Amino acid sequence: MTFKAPDSLAEQIAHHLAERIIRGELKERERIQEQKVTQALNVSRGSVREALLILQRRHLVVILPRRGAQVSELSASHVESLYALVMELYIMLAVAVARHWRDASDLQAFQAIQQRLLEDSRRGDINAFVESSFDIMRAGFPFAANPYLQETVENLLPAISRTYHLALERRKGEMGQFIDSFARLLQAVIDRDEARIRTVLLDYGRHNSQLVLAALAER
Repeated sequence: MTFKAPDSLAEQIAHHLAERIIRGELKERERIQEQKVTQALNVSRGSVREALLILQRRHLVVILPRRGAQVSELSASHVESLYALVMELYIMLAVAVARHWRDASDLQAFQAIQQRLLEDSRRGDINAFVESSFDIMRAGFPFAANPYLQETVENLLPAISRTYHLALERRKGEMGQFIDSFARLLQAVIDRDEARIRTVLLDYGRHNSQLVLAALAER
């Protein structure tokens, strides 16, 4: 395997390993041995170490003294903590969009994503569906104009993606529930109804968290 620009080599390695973790090919608490990754990908050990630090920042691996890197645990308490934080960040983004959109063209990106979600759901394409759902947040970043919020959300998205995949692999029908939630959220944004934005997102977060917890219990 070879990697090319524009992403840095470490970012590309991190993305490759993240995909394996998100899909469950690398299991919880499984060690990620630098030498094996170096040989398998034909890259330098320094680049692998940098990639592991990126994955640690994104909550997919932990790096332990004298034991190296291993895939982070996905427990009930981790899921509950993750969703409690992420929903508050999503609320901040949605409120920013509600406060700052000015005309219909500002909402076109969200409506285009809504259509993509429908198409991804019809195909049963979980990977594309999850990516499209994250594009919702990215479309909201310019309205918030908050680089700290953007960086925090981006670093949490791989961990959220891991939970989405876990739940949707078992219950693909839940994609329809997500689409319904997004439609209600978009209408609340259009109406500039901040209280309803919060209600929709907290309800969605509780529902999705419960799905993930049920999927964990079934493993």
